[in-house]
Amino acid sequence: QVQLVESGGGLVQTGGSLTLSCAASGSTFSDDRSNYLMGWFRQAPGKEREFVAHMHWSGGSRSYRDSVKGRFTISRDTANNTVELQMNSLKPEDTAVYYCAARAGPYTDYNWRTYHYWGQGTQVTVSS
Repeated sequence: QVQLVESGGGLVQTGGSLTLSCAASGSTFSDDRSNYLMGWFRQAPGKEREFVAHMHWSGGSRSYRDSVKGRFTISRDTANNTVELQMNSLKPEDTAVYYCAARAGPYTDYNWRTYHYWGQGTQVTVSS
């Protein structure tokens, strides 16, 4: 099993920054973490969950949705088993619940339905 716990959400003004953190744990993850694709997704009220960014735990395959490129950065801290999403130049349209997710395997995927493990989500609100 893999457990994911997000933190770091909050209220910020347009142009501000937030860093989301996802702590990963569990025997399955610890034994084979290099095999996991770590993703961040978000869901705004009334909208479908959408891909934000992902990377393999090994450090490769970093990818972002077009609207956040140049503003968001995904990274991982191997010592603490955390994945972070640094969000800069935030816009009101970035307002959503942000979820950390994980899936096993070497392939990348932007479809949230293919991810096996999910955190509880953290609210990000950007005021105009």
